[in-house]
Amino acid sequence: MAQLAAERSGQPAVAATANPAPLGLCAFALTTFVLSAANAGLFTGATIVIGLALFYGGLGQMLAGMWEFRAGNTFGATAFTSYGAFWLAVGVTLQWKLIPNGTALGFFFLGWAIFTALMFLGTLRSNVALIAVFGLLFLTFLFLAIGALGGSSGMTSFGGWLGILTALVAWYTALAGILASGNNVFRLPVWPMG
Repeated sequence: MAQLAAERSGQPAVAATANPAPLGLCAFALTTFVLSAANAGLFTGATIVIGLALFYGGLGQMLAGMWEFRAGNTFGATAFTSYGAFWLAVGVTLQWKLIPNGTALGFFFLGWAIFTALMFLGTLRSNVALIAVFGLLFLTFLFLAIGALGGSSGMTSFGGWLGILTALVAWYTALAGILASGNNVFRLPVWPMG
């Protein structure tokens, strides 16, 4: 339809580009939800997350990150590509049982907590929904790191519950993006900053 209108007006048609952020947020949320439920002690057998980590959380976010590069969104490109790589690393680590000890896992989570703190700073002028996603994710990684470094299952479980909350907020943010991108009956507020 747009092509036909463009031909009639003599203007070149511009292809509509979808926002890749909802895809990246959904891939992140679902994978985080499943592993966090295991960390919270809601079920045993965290290896169920391997397929999600490799394909949806990993590949899905990597693709969203590349599309964010194409859209010129440096923050989205960095976040989705990095967390996609995180999930690929988790999938491979769980598949081949590559966790040597709790201390190594603790430093893995600590490194991601530091990275997430940096990304959190990048959200402060965006919107409250995105700030909440990255703030909660930072706390999730921090408590998982403390749990792994200190051998505390209570801290790991608390980190799991924070991860579940992070996933729910990420799904909300994704849905807000989906609803904002079309002619929908309602929209969800994200409370933009400045």
